[in-house]
Amino acid sequence: MERLDSLSPDELIQIILDQQQLIEQLRAEIEQLKRRGSAAPFSKGAHKPNPKRAGRKPGQGPFRRRTEPKSAAEQQPEEVPVDAACCPECGGPLGECWEEIVSTTDIPPQPQPEVRKYAIQVQTCQRCGKSVRGQHPDVAEGQQGATAHRLGPRVKAIAHLLHYGHGVPVRKVPAIIGELTGVELTQGAITQDAMKQSGQSVGAHYEQLRGSVREQPAVHTDDTGWRVGGDTAFLMAFVNPRLSVYQIRRQHRNEEVRELIPANFAGVMICDRGKSYDAEELNEIAQQKCLAHLIRNAVEVAEAKTGRARQFSQKLKELLKQALTLPAKRTELEPELYQQQVTELDQKITHHLRNRILRDDDNQRLLNGVGTQHDRGHILRFLYQPGIEPTNNRAERDLRPAVISRKVSQCSKNRRGAHAFEAFTSVLETIRKTTSSEIARALVQVMAGQPTIASP
Repeated sequence: MERLDSLSPDELIQIILDQQQLIEQLRAEIEQLKRRGSAAPFSKGAHKPNPKRAGRKPGQGPFRRRTEPKSAAEQQPEEVPVDAACCPECGGPLGECWEEIVSTTDIPPQPQPEVRKYAIQVQTCQRCGKSVRGQHPDVAEGQQGATAHRLGPRVKAIAHLLHYGHGVPVRKVPAIIGELTGVELTQGAITQDAMKQSGQSVGAHYEQLRGSVREQPAVHTDDTGWRVGGDTAFLMAFVNPRLSVYQIRRQHRNEEVRELIPANFAGVMICDRGKSYDAEELNEIAQQKCLAHLIRNAVEVAEAKTGRARQFSQKLKELLKQALTLPAKRTELEPELYQQQVTELDQKITHHLRNRILRDDDNQRLLNGVGTQHDRGHILRFLYQPGIEPTNNRAERDLRPAVISRKVSQCSKNRRGAHAFEAFTSVLETIRKTTSSEIARALVQVMAGQPTIASP
């Protein structure tokens, strides 16, 4: 007490502030420990008093009923007669009888793998002693001795589809295939075949897809974090409605972007405001900046300001939202009226982003960044060119499965694994977009060197 009495008022106030800060830190730690010890640490607290009912709301989205399997059309249905002599509710007589065809689809109780055996005839040259073996298209060269019994292409394709297409960890793929098909395989066999295919047929098809990117009329691109051998890397996606190409690189610079989108790219690159896309080497490329990112930037500035400092970012957000609603009116309005609205909105945004000095530094940075992109024609390009989307959501959706996959597979262990991931993921996603056949069957054909993916 004597020591506190000897302190000045300013020193006492500082002690109170320090203690208050310490109290807030301890409260936060206590709350964190409570959440960590609870059964559901991700819980947000109390339930809503009147939560919305789960599922699709009436009138929202199409309703698709399950159709009859193709194999059921060849089967003769089992007749199920009505056993009741009268109505079980009121006891009244039953009227005319009609039939409803229903079916139940299931898997065999004990799956048995399909095994094909080959009796390879071998003869020895009487002059040099060389062994000459019989050849069969389904028997690989060198399939003898310790490697005489191998797995077929369909099993391998399903394994790669589960891992690269659906994000199942390699260590769990053998158990899943064993339960469903009865085929026994190991994690090492899957990995070794992936390395082999990425250097042969699948890798060759991947290179063809990479070359086709520069021929596209529009390409969405985005990136997310990745790791190769524990080191920081980037997973980049270059996609459109008929194409998905991924690449993993140690850095994300304009050099990596120009591997797939060269400086003379004739299409439109749809991207965010990353520095890699604004490099001088890419100045001649027509771009469409993601309006969702720009609106988010404006909202962040507006929420941090008060009074007149909010006006610039708030109005910019409103103008960009108006731009997002215009494409839906392209088919509703007459071409002249639609073009008039586009021109008026363009003039408003141009006036709002005119070069000037603002008092607030955050608003000034927002004006400089967005204004520069607008001067280059990268903000409203989608209003003048049909088929150009205003946001980069397509690339973000194509990256989402990889983001989920990296949580369970810890990304790539080495460069060969990274190449296998980018090759198989690109081929599988492009198959999903361009072919109507089964993905596994199309992958089998790709692994056999057959061109199955239509040219995007």
